[in-house]
Amino acid sequence: MTGGTKLAPPGRVPLINPANILTALRMLLVPVFVVLQVLAQPDQTHWQMAACLTFMTASATDVVDGWIARRYGLITSFGKIADPIADKALTGTALVLLSAYGQLPWWVTVTILAREWGVTALRFWVIRYGVMAASRGGKLKTMLQIAAITWYLWPMPAALVPVGPWLMGAAVIATVVTGLDYALRALRLRRAGTA
Repeated sequence: MTGGTKLAPPGRVPLINPANILTALRMLLVPVFVVLQVLAQPDQTHWQMAACLTFMTASATDVVDGWIARRYGLITSFGKIADPIADKALTGTALVLLSAYGQLPWWVTVTILAREWGVTALRFWVIRYGVMAASRGGKLKTMLQIAAITWYLWPMPAALVPVGPWLMGAAVIATVVTGLDYALRALRLRRAGTA
């Protein structure tokens, strides 16, 4: 017992646990989001709201599943692999759909996706030498991406629509800066491991 909380015994974390269930739910919500976003075109307000709420719900599971896994010692190999895949599937799908429907420039989507998959590749590149945990900047980047995508998805009043590009601009800057930071961290980790 730690602070009144039961932790799973070391090496005996069940595959089916609340954290992994939430990760799996996030993956299942991706196709639901796609269908709703397609139905939302063009200018179907109720479907736009449904698509946005689905995206927000799926995004919330990312915060909750990580907290549960760490708090209750429910970290599994499945979770380590599935969690980032689910994250990228959700945000990547949202960005591609926004660009496909002309709501977001393609260069934004390409820049963000290139960074996300690039950092994933870097993590695998240095996995023998250590784990690159999410930085504070990386967490801020995720929050900005989710906020910006949510702003674009929700049927905002005309007066608030211009806020979207500013939010997305901040998300892109954070995405690029943290991507460079992860690249430097990966190089340092690799050099330290081969020294």
